[in-house]
Amino acid sequence: MVVVIVAAMLAALACGQASTQPQDVGAQAIAAMVGPDGSSMGLVTLTQTHHGVLVAAEVDGLAPGGHGFHIHTVGTCSPDFAAAGDHFNPGDVGHGYNNPAGVHAGDLPNIYADADGAARADYLTAAVTLDADMDHSLFDADGSAIIIHEKPDTYGEDAGAGGRAACGVITRY
Repeated sequence: MVVVIVAAMLAALACGQASTQPQDVGAQAIAAMVGPDGSSMGLVTLTQTHHGVLVAAEVDGLAPGGHGFHIHTVGTCSPDFAAAGDHFNPGDVGHGYNNPAGVHAGDLPNIYADADGAARADYLTAAVTLDADMDHSLFDADGSAIIIHEKPDTYGEDAGAGGRAACGVITRY
């Protein structure tokens, strides 16, 4: 299994976002990932820390290689994954780590599946929070979802990550 650990995102993703100390340190949420046919594909766990939200993914059933991995604006995967909307972007900034105009709060590094289609990744982002009533909260009026795309994100202004291969609604637990 390919293991990807990226934690140097704090400063880059905090651009344009509120910088307040989280109140719900230790709070957790999950996104049960499903494929287009409704099959279970694993779990993404989100944990509020003092330094941001730790996003831990353990999924399978993916095509080998890189996949775009994003938080999307609407907490639904039905009737199709398009219902999850665009990337989570409360700061109304550009897309992509290579975009000088900024990075969406929902932009996360690509996730990589091994030859068996399994992927494990840990990312820390200060661009989102599990706290309620904050502009960068994943629990706004319509919630949020995690989407795994068919192809890797280009990290440019156009994500170029292709179709949506898996979706999970982010829910507190």
